[in-house]
Amino acid sequence: MPDRDYEDVTKYGLDQGSEAELLARQIECTFIWSNSEGHPLGVIMNYVFRDGRFWLTASSQRARVPAVRRDPRVSVVVTSRGSGITTSKSLTYKGRCVVREDEATKAWFYPALAAAVRPGDPEAAAAFVRHLDSPRRVVLEVVPEARIGFDSTQMWQDTPDAARRE
Repeated sequence: MPDRDYEDVTKYGLDQGSEAELLARQIECTFIWSNSEGHPLGVIMNYVFRDGRFWLTASSQRARVPAVRRDPRVSVVVTSRGSGITTSKSLTYKGRCVVREDEATKAWFYPALAAAVRPGDPEAAAAFVRHLDSPRRVVLEVVPEARIGFDSTQMWQDTPDAARRE
């Protein structure tokens, strides 16, 4: 096999099954928006992925909330790091963010997020919900419009000399 380089890694896309596994196992993403000057900014946030959408939360005084009210175009990046998935996988979505303030959304979302970040500990999850339920808190719903996926599994099969050796 001739030597290969990594100039074009688009052939190492993430299939639907691996995408679903990553979204189910990971609870953190990088949420990216643009400030009023058009400069992109991002923070690490916990999320719930449900009904094909990302659901996150922040207090409305955080800079990202007025920013997405002004310009709802955002990106969400999810990696396999820390998820228990052993081979590096990642997803990047571009989409539009809707700021939700209704009680019906908060009623299902807060317990779902608490269960994700405090699994197996109902008391800690209940306390987390109580702390989330604050006057200025909103829920951010990201509706994906396009995605880029990457799965290093095939890349390492194509270039075994560069693969991690256990």
